[in-house]
Amino acid sequence: MNHRPTQTLLNIGHALDHMLLLIFATAVTRIAADFGLQRWEDLMPYGVAAFFFFGVGSLPAGKLGDLWGRRKMMLVFFFGLGLSSMLVAAAQSPLQIAMALAMLGCFASIYHPVGIPMLVQGAARPGWTIGVNGLVGNLGVAFAAVTTGFLVKYFGWRTAFVVPGIVCIVCGALFAACAHPEDAAPAKRKSNNSVLTGVSMARLFLVMTMAATSGSLLFNFSTNSNFELLSARLHGLVQDPARVGMLLAAVYGAASLTQLIIGHLIDKHSLKRLYVGVIGTQALLLMLATTQEGWSFFVTQFLFMSAIFAAIPFTDAMIVRFVNDEMRSRVAGMRLAVSFGASSVAVWLIGPVVKGAGFTALLSVMALISVVTLLVVSQLPTTPKPNPRPSAA
Repeated sequence: MNHRPTQTLLNIGHALDHMLLLIFATAVTRIAADFGLQRWEDLMPYGVAAFFFFGVGSLPAGKLGDLWGRRKMMLVFFFGLGLSSMLVAAAQSPLQIAMALAMLGCFASIYHPVGIPMLVQGAARPGWTIGVNGLVGNLGVAFAAVTTGFLVKYFGWRTAFVVPGIVCIVCGALFAACAHPEDAAPAKRKSNNSVLTGVSMARLFLVMTMAATSGSLLFNFSTNSNFELLSARLHGLVQDPARVGMLLAAVYGAASLTQLIIGHLIDKHSLKRLYVGVIGTQALLLMLATTQEGWSFFVTQFLFMSAIFAAIPFTDAMIVRFVNDEMRSRVAGMRLAVSFGASSVAVWLIGPVVKGAGFTALLSVMALISVVTLLVVSQLPTTPKPNPRPSAA
């Protein structure tokens, strides 16, 4: 089992992963103005490359994690993410920033198929471990909102990329010192027992990938548009970008706590029943959000983000429950390559959809995606409650 300093750094890595990916969306208005564009919506499509490579990069990252080693790949993650963030800060045109964001997306793609399997390796309570990791990851989303708003206001958008880039490099150095070298790559360590019993792997992978894709679409639509969405719905009530960032950070921070609850419940109850309940709630709240304005929207936004965040732990929990450790990074990589790659289209669509039809249309699309997710999740195989497993030595 990973010792506590390594676990802590793996969790911090999750926060940095999400934070770095969302700085552009949070600072897009100021970046567009700096590059001479009149509307932020016109710059938003330049961020799609980051999320596309964040998805497709998961496939080689997962393969290398299993065959080459997870510790080595996490070192590449920390140092590569930090350096590419600084490269974004040096961009002088929309094309340059798109290319730098694409590189950032490549390094960011390493975390999920490598870091999470490394974290849950031998965990006695994998659901709880995933829940804590998800909470920390989404605190990174919150930090992206509040720190970017602050840094953009007082120091400029380039500083908003430089500061977390430095933090990444420092964490990489600490990880190199704390994480014990692996005796062998995971693929070379054979498990004595299979956790995939009585369930069709093909069916599970198909349903899991489809659910993850629709869930990733919702995550990208919401987290990449929430800053401008909240600014628009609070127009006349809150104008200062730093205050909007703080409000959005409060939404993300509080909503992220749902992942602890879900993680605890995953260790005790059937995945399918929990998942269906969360997605059904999510769909209803997104429909309600289309009718809200002002502070009532702020409350509704907190509720639907809670439901969106609550759905995140399920796909990782399914991999832990049904897939042996020596191939978890590859299975996760295949799933993530499809789901994150396909959902990168959400980042490209936000600008044109909002520019052409407004935020109500965007929320309606999100509600429809949630309904589709509900139909997909209903096809999950019904499995018994998990049996507690002792922690690995």
